[in-house]
Amino acid sequence: MGAIRAKIAGRALAAGDRLPSIRSLATSMGVSPSTVVDAYDRLAAEGQIRARRGSGFYVSPTVMPPLALAEDEPRRDRAVDPFWVSRQSLDTDAAVLKPGCGWLPPDWMPDAALRRAVRALARTEASLLTDYGGTRGALALRRLLLTRLADDAIAASIDQLMLTGSGTQATDLVCRFLLRPGDTVLVDDPCYFNFRALLRAHQVKIISVPYTQSGPDVASFEQNLAAERPRLYITNSALHNPTGATLSLPTAHRLLSAAAAHDLTIIEDDIFGDFEPERSPRLAALDGLARVIRIGSFSKTLSASVRCGYIAARADWIEHLVDLQVATSFGGPSPVATEMIARVLAGGGYRKHMDELRQKLARARRDVARKLQALGIEPWLMPRGGIFLWCRLADGRDATQVARAALEEDVVLAPGNVFSVAQTATSFLRFNVAQMSDPRMWDVMRRALKANGAGL
Repeated sequence: MGAIRAKIAGRALAAGDRLPSIRSLATSMGVSPSTVVDAYDRLAAEGQIRARRGSGFYVSPTVMPPLALAEDEPRRDRAVDPFWVSRQSLDTDAAVLKPGCGWLPPDWMPDAALRRAVRALARTEASLLTDYGGTRGALALRRLLLTRLADDAIAASIDQLMLTGSGTQATDLVCRFLLRPGDTVLVDDPCYFNFRALLRAHQVKIISVPYTQSGPDVASFEQNLAAERPRLYITNSALHNPTGATLSLPTAHRLLSAAAAHDLTIIEDDIFGDFEPERSPRLAALDGLARVIRIGSFSKTLSASVRCGYIAARADWIEHLVDLQVATSFGGPSPVATEMIARVLAGGGYRKHMDELRQKLARARRDVARKLQALGIEPWLMPRGGIFLWCRLADGRDATQVARAALEEDVVLAPGNVFSVAQTATSFLRFNVAQMSDPRMWDVMRRALKANGAGL
């Protein structure tokens, strides 16, 4: 394949030219004919060459030049908004440091358990590898999830639970079901930046309520409900993203009372719940899934590659959401993904994996907080668990400018205002403590702060 690509790139082979026969190329390169067949088939799959029945292989008339790495990287000069953080985190080269991303490093994930699940899948019936998923998702995984919901005192039946392609898709389906363009949605300030991006795509009006160390500011929450009549409120109860705060029981009760008085539906995203050392109050448990919809996934704790989310809600709502998933995805999530996750959860090692993760993260939070404080960067609070520290820069410095300076040295940061609808987090950054072990990052942080007037 390399030899053929080199000839195409060097113009020794032009568009439409016939390639050497399989036998002649095998002889000239000292390889078997089957190796050449394999190479030609792969080049044809790439679109570099084409096969003509009975005639041989030819260079594609629309052959593409080799892709330069720079062409596949995200633009660095675009506006610093929620998409800026997502694209830099997802699309940049693996060598780029990403303390602004929202996931764990590969060596923190249960690699051995995932590999065992992959090997087991290779021995299952062919239909699992080839067929569509059922409309509600795999029954085995849904039963496991019911047990986990019961651990949070959420009494749900099997008809109140469905699987989705991801936690993000779960939120999107609920928004499709409940919202129409022009509706008003309430979010926390700050909130997970992709909530903002997703709601923008649904063409709704987004308003925000200040978030405190015990949950949303209840007085502001009640005022917004009375004045704006929002249709939906989206939040994290456990280990709030980005602040790491935990919802208190008194705040939870007041939120639910206000929601009932104003006919408000709540999406409770519990994606970080398993990082908690002890379980905190859940709106879905206190409400009994009457007006609270619980969503989650295993992207943060098991694998962001093997994606699967879930929705727990009223049974009649689940019926409509299943239809929406069929309309938009034709069936539930990948049977391969759901089977892998079910095997890992049922294998007995998940609890140990999470215990180890919580211990590692506790050490990392303490270590990173100490190093940040030495730079004049102060955590807003020390979370009970999780991967994030929400931090304020010294002297009210502009986090967006610091993030741009860091990106010039291949470090992706998450500046505060991408999380803030009201744009009140100018001097804040969200740090992922699991992604901050490389000493190079700290040197870059010092230079980025100095370049933006922090005097370090």
